[in-house]
Amino acid sequence: MLDLTGKNALVTGIANNRSIAWGIAQQLHAAGANLGITYLPDATGKMEKKVSSLVEPLNPSLFLPCNVQDEDQTQATFDAIKEKWGQLDILIHCLAFAHRDDLMGDFSNVSRQGFQTALDISAYSLVSLARAAKPLMTAGGSIVTLTYLGGVRVIPNYNTMGIAKAALEMNVRYLAAEMGAQQIRVNGISAGPIRTLASSAVGGILDMIHHVEEVAPLRRTVTQQEVGSTAAFLCSDLSSGITGQILYVDSGYAIMGM
Repeated sequence: MLDLTGKNALVTGIANNRSIAWGIAQQLHAAGANLGITYLPDATGKMEKKVSSLVEPLNPSLFLPCNVQDEDQTQATFDAIKEKWGQLDILIHCLAFAHRDDLMGDFSNVSRQGFQTALDISAYSLVSLARAAKPLMTAGGSIVTLTYLGGVRVIPNYNTMGIAKAALEMNVRYLAAEMGAQQIRVNGISAGPIRTLASSAVGGILDMIHHVEEVAPLRRTVTQQEVGSTAAFLCSDLSSGITGQILYVDSGYAIMGM
């Protein structure tokens, strides 16, 4: 039976109740993990209030601001973990961003700044968080990130984010190779399209979902809970021999040629 009792888990990327990170946090909590939640701070404090209210039933023992483009704030997050918990067992990375204009039109028109922003937030942030987490994973651990098929195939209206996901998937492999000696496992979940705040920026997302429902072997798309359950599995001892992998949770869509 999947049991994460006594495990300390940091979950990033919860924006609202449609976030895949929210589905993951729920499944980790159900398995007994002790949760820490980060949120993206803003000047109005609206995001803090929204996320705090949402995660209250999960009773997180840490609730921290963390803008991954701010190295000082990232380090402060892990300093707080060290002070409160002493060690970290699980890191969930659910962070991605690209400017809407860089997700449509001709890919060659992407701006240098837009390209850098997408790679920084969506891919480099995993490296940054893993680097900070590594010293705290003294008993080994599991790092899980979220990716998408657009990192290996051309997907309409995905453009720059596809490049970022490709980089993210290679980050998984290089980090797994580096951290394996410390018994830290690093894996990614390639989830099928789900209606989230992030996916709403992708033009035609509803058409993509309907296409998956028509073509995927299971004739449906996936849910937050299904992705969350896979993440919980990857964070548990049941997956102790798995690292450096991208697991597809997409109702089988990725195997189809047409």
